[in-house]
Amino acid sequence: MTEHLVATNRRARHEYHVEESVEAGLALTGTEVKALRAGRVTLGEAYARVERGEVWLHHLHIPPYAAGNIFNHEPLRRRKLLLHRSQIRRLAGKAEQKGYTLIPLRLYFARGVAKVELALARGKKLYDKRAAIGQREARRQVERALKRPAAARKGET
Repeated sequence: MTEHLVATNRRARHEYHVEESVEAGLALTGTEVKALRAGRVTLGEAYARVERGEVWLHHLHIPPYAAGNIFNHEPLRRRKLLLHRSQIRRLAGKAEQKGYTLIPLRLYFARGVAKVELALARGKKLYDKRAAIGQREARRQVERALKRPAAARKGET
């Protein structure tokens, strides 16, 4: 399976606890697809919402295609996500619970079709973020200590 990664939401895993993820198709216009293939997209502020039995992606910024004409797309328009009805019902039920939201993790092309990995996530508190940073720093220190030669480590203690 060939995948061409267009964009990732790097802040998502720092800002949210990701519970589960699902792959969804994107309903796009021609100039949007061309802009995506050029790698021009911003996922940072994007989120999804279930409205009247359909899932819509809001605040996904795809800038206008440079070689587009008067039929170029609107950069911040909401875009429909293509999911099975059972997936929509399951996500809608879980997203309505307090604290849960739907966020895109990454946008890519799979077999020539635009896809988005949508995650059901719960926002992290400030102390959760601090704990994650502390764990990451501790892991880095251990890796640094293991990389140093054994002779240098003996002289420390």
